[in-house]
Amino acid sequence: MATVELRFSALPEHVRTARLVAAAVARRAGVDEAVLDEVRLAVGEACTRAVGLHQHVGITAPVKVSLIEEEKQFSIEVGDEAPHAVPGTKASGDAADELESEEDQMGLAVISGLVDDVEVTAGEDGGLIRMTWPTAPAVLPPV
Repeated sequence: MATVELRFSALPEHVRTARLVAAAVARRAGVDEAVLDEVRLAVGEACTRAVGLHQHVGITAPVKVSLIEEEKQFSIEVGDEAPHAVPGTKASGDAADELESEEDQMGLAVISGLVDDVEVTAGEDGGLIRMTWPTAPAVLPPV
């Protein structure tokens, strides 16, 4: 299992770099060429969401992206360190928090529309979006 880790300052201008790196590593891992645009868009959306959460809360920690090549699949994990509301706890009800929540849900809906296998976890210490795509076995050219 090969893993590439990328950390970047929570600034919007770094999202493009994360997208390019993710697409290059996905291609090398064997993700179907027809799906690479979806990989780029999903990673861009997940990273933009993480950057927004960090900026909204004032966190200076970097956004973390892990690109994981496993047998028959390729996964990308985008992590943030922003505290998320834990189910069952009462939210503040602030209008800015509600707007942030709507934007957050919209971003997750876009990611879910692009990626068939998505897992979202969140808690008081941050959140993680794990996206997985199948890979094709390497085909050697005829000799």
